[in-house]
Amino acid sequence: MQFSANLGFLFRDLSLPEAIRAAKKQGFTAVEMHWPYDTDVSAVTAALAETGLPVLGVNTVRGNLEAGDFGLSALPGRQAEARAAIDQAVAWAVATGCRNIHVMAGKTQAKEAFATFVDNLRYASHAAAPHGIGILIEPLNPRDAPGYFLLDLPTALRVVDATDGAVKIMFDCYHMQIVNGDLLNAVKQYRDRIGHIQFAAVPDRAEPDHGEVDYAWLLKAIADTGYSAPFGAEYRPASNSFAWMEFFTAG
Repeated sequence: MQFSANLGFLFRDLSLPEAIRAAKKQGFTAVEMHWPYDTDVSAVTAALAETGLPVLGVNTVRGNLEAGDFGLSALPGRQAEARAAIDQAVAWAVATGCRNIHVMAGKTQAKEAFATFVDNLRYASHAAAPHGIGILIEPLNPRDAPGYFLLDLPTALRVVDATDGAVKIMFDCYHMQIVNGDLLNAVKQYRDRIGHIQFAAVPDRAEPDHGEVDYAWLLKAIADTGYSAPFGAEYRPASNSFAWMEFFTAG
């Protein structure tokens, strides 16, 4: 079983290039990021080349943080900003060899949100596909992201269908346990529509060695279905211990 370090949460005391190196030393086989755009891309690519770690994903920018933005692509009337964010992410992904872009929907309940999101996702897919880059969407739970457009798996599936499968779902077990539960069956049922799987303890989003979900069992069960990509460790560390990694892979 392989794991990807989400550097949006892990090794935050280090610069991004040093966090990549730390992930390698810790035994992670890939990395993923939130919003790395303020870091010199040449320093990032140098660290990636040195470690041999692939980048599995990056997010589009959130927008105007002071105004409460948390993504742009489902917001009616802000298509130009949304597509500029997509273009930025595609350029960064091309430069670093990043495999996927998570296009953030944003906070809106507007009736035009679904159509707006689908249109912008089609744009993203058209821009990314020539480079072999995948487009991901991620349902977030309403406790962590109140007002977010994409709050459950059924809506995400509707979006995937509306884009004719041009996008896939980032299935974060933390969010999906809070909203939908029945994680293993959901992964089995919608495996062909899932592009990446992440995990963290529920409900505190800390190390995945406690809480509602037995990840040592669940991730192995998912791997047993044939899922072979690294699982994304996207948790907020409460300690400096990575003992869970050895425990999960034992036996």
